[in-house]
Amino acid sequence: MSETSPAPASLPGPSLARKVVAGVLLVIPFAVYLAVPTYAKGGPHVAGFPFFYWWQLLWVVLTAVCIGSAHLLTRKRGEAK
Repeated sequence: MSETSPAPASLPGPSLARKVVAGVLLVIPFAVYLAVPTYAKGGPHVAGFPFFYWWQLLWVVLTAVCIGSAHLLTRKRGEAK
């Protein structure tokens, strides 16, 4: 007599709205990085850095925030943190 355990219930996935928002969050940095003519200029300066450099550095941080947010939106509910 072998006991069989019930199959584990699958966790619900993210909704379509969450996937769309996550997709938009992932596309925003891509579009900003490709729009070079909008930020290829010298001024204004912040802490002695020309606009081009501090704008790029700002978007490195914002890209990490966008990717992290997209991950949180699309992970399965109940998944280990």
